Amino acid sequence: MRLTKEQLAFMDTFGYLGFPGLLKDRIDEIVEAFEAVWTERGGGHDGKPHDGTARSCIVPFIDQHTVLSSLIDDPRVNGIFGSLLGDDFVYLGSDGNFYVSDTNWHSDTDWSGKKRGAPPRIYYKMAIYLDPLTRETGALRVIPGSHRWGDAYADSLESQIRKSGENWGIEGWEVPAVALETQPGDIVVFNQNTKHSAWGGSDRRRMFTINCTARFADKDIPLLKNEIAAAARFWLDSVYGDAMLETAGPARMKHLEQPLTHQDHLVEEVRKARLRMEEPSRG
Repeated sequence: MRLTKEQLAFMDTFGYLGFPGLLKDRIDEIVEAFEAVWTERGGGHDGKPHDGTARSCIVPFIDQHTVLSSLIDDPRVNGIFGSLLGDDFVYLGSDGNFYVSDTNWHSDTDWSGKKRGAPPRIYYKMAIYLDPLTRETGALRVIPGSHRWGDAYADSLESQIRKSGENWGIEGWEVPAVALETQPGDIVVFNQNTKHSAWGGSDRRRMFTINCTARFADKDIPLLKNEIAAAARFWLDSVYGDAMLETAGPARMKHLEQPLTHQDHLVEEVRKARLRMEEPSRG
């Protein structure tokens, strides 16, 4: 699978793409694997049961199960990231979640330009939702065009959106946006710069992500090391889980080799994170 020039233009202009039913043929095994990972890890955050009061998160997530790890090899998933980032793209992280209540407006990037460069290095997030979601029940909402770092509109959103009531007289859920309502088997891909949120929904909304970027040039290896260091808040032993590595053939390893080569500092970063944190990060 390759994205069309129109899809690439849409992503460049608006910062997101939807793919209804793309993984419908695999959704049963995906859901089974998702639940198996949580069961094996105690049912919720940090090995404890999920009690519905706060988000539970596992990082890295797809790496915990062979079925989920194989999504990197799936021609549809691989083709989307290859079209956006080049066929030697880098897979750099996955989180599995039970979401609770609202998620306020934010980007998944460092808008300051300090950690990912200026403009921030482009990362794409593939979001896979395992429950039917509508605008009112926790579907992802995005603000088209909000990914364009340095643009007056996008920069204005960045500076004001977290205080929408104070700045615009509206609640977060009232901010004009596109709600990407989904059924199991649908996927959504967006530029991590894109402002996104979710409102309403249950206290056990199941979803996971796959995050990728282009291969790093030698001069950009410090940015890769920044990204790996930032993951220390999840108390990782390695950037990748055992299932991901043990089942990786040469084609998959192409997407893993750079982070594996440059993760030597992770152990020390995790040691420091454990000293200042009571539990691994929830996101």
